Amino acid sequence: MYIRNGELVIISRVSVNIKAVKGFSFFRSLRFRIAVILVIIGIIPSIVVEYGIVSSYRDRAVSIRTVNVMNQCDILCNQMISENYLENPTSATLNSELDLLSNIYSGRILIVDSHFRIIKDTFNLDVGKTMISEEIITSYKTNSAGQYPSSKYIEMTLPITVKDGAGTVQGVMMASISMDEINASVRILEQKGTFLMVIISALVLAFGYILAGVLVKPFNKITRAIENISAGYIDEDISVPDYVETQLITNAFNEMMVKVRTLDESRQEFVSNVSHELKTPLTSMKVLADSLVGQENMPVELYQEFMQDITEEIDRENEIITDLLALVKMDKKASTLNIEMVNINDMLELILKRLKPIAAERNIRLLVDSFRPVNAQIDEMKLTLAFTNLVENGIKYNVEDGWVRISLNADHKYFYVVVADSGMGIPAEAVDHVFDRFYRVDKSHSKEIGGTGLGLAITKSAIMMHHGAVKVYSKEGEGAQFSVRIPLNHVE
Repeated sequence: MYIRNGELVIISRVSVNIKAVKGFSFFRSLRFRIAVILVIIGIIPSIVVEYGIVSSYRDRAVSIRTVNVMNQCDILCNQMISENYLENPTSATLNSELDLLSNIYSGRILIVDSHFRIIKDTFNLDVGKTMISEEIITSYKTNSAGQYPSSKYIEMTLPITVKDGAGTVQGVMMASISMDEINASVRILEQKGTFLMVIISALVLAFGYILAGVLVKPFNKITRAIENISAGYIDEDISVPDYVETQLITNAFNEMMVKVRTLDESRQEFVSNVSHELKTPLTSMKVLADSLVGQENMPVELYQEFMQDITEEIDRENEIITDLLALVKMDKKASTLNIEMVNINDMLELILKRLKPIAAERNIRLLVDSFRPVNAQIDEMKLTLAFTNLVENGIKYNVEDGWVRISLNADHKYFYVVVADSGMGIPAEAVDHVFDRFYRVDKSHSKEIGGTGLGLAITKSAIMMHHGAVKVYSKEGEGAQFSVRIPLNHVE
């Protein structure tokens, strides 16, 4: 993201991305996906309901048919006992009733006597044969009926019992009833259910697509609003309060635009300040050089004085450029830190040792309060520059015979450095701007005090690169206090 020729390039990229999104396939659109989700949500319950209805119908049909056949078979078993059918299976009435029952339900009925011999087969295939099966033996021994449904047949066994109080079993009736009719009805129900489901799915898809269009409409408003902003209306906010989500999106976008506008204003101010700061020494040098050229037979003393002034302006220009380069390096995201374990106590002592000559010129005392030994993973060069700027500012903006106190402490996670001074302090309206580039609290005395106005900006950048924080507390005429917090262990 950068700004070029007064235009926001990031907005142009947003516009390009919006056009790319419009070129995506219809099947990847949010509207289509919402419609598909609605179809899925609608069709899954329909499948469950259809399966439940068909399964319930099948179970109910099997149960009813089983009960009906059981009742009729029970009646026939009682008739067999009364007519002594097991001893003389020639009863035309019983045989016709057995054949009729078998034909009605498309099944087969077998009558097995106490010797497990088949005395009646409605298919006339196995009469006279011996039949020993688990179902018949179970029914014979337990004197109870049994049911054995399968996908094609319902098999059941009924004991033929004498009503003599003892319940003597004289034989077993086995009936196999066809499931074809029930299965055919189930298939018809399934076909109708499938057809109905297709119709429901089509209706839900159409309804879902229309509903999705209504739901997505606010997002289309956001898209159009962003396109308008990309066309150049960067000073306008967007608002689509239709949903909570769209309100959150627009709020976030507006916040981003505020930051972009602030960045643009900061860029313009920075360019203006850099131009001014770089131009001022050049103007001074031009005036001095013109004075030298315009005067003949200039005294050597005056010539040397002018050349000394030119040298000072060159040094000032070089100082500004050096600080600008340092600030640019710290601003780069790719800027790397040379992390190593450093004794912070020793580092601060070395900084104060270097600055003592400057402080001595104004009779300013440099004091150190180290509450404990502190070792931390830092880039020593960058933090040395940061703390040097803080202490040097405390010296520059101090009063004669004043003091600058540096305090060092730590806990289990961070180490803390506080730089306090007895200087002129910072006005309340300037506290929030002291870390801005080229910002000076007292512009009228800036040339006398010196510096480039970039020191605190460099300090903040170095601390932020270490994932630290810096705060300033000050009142005009009561000195200033800068509090720094930096993690003991560096985290990438």
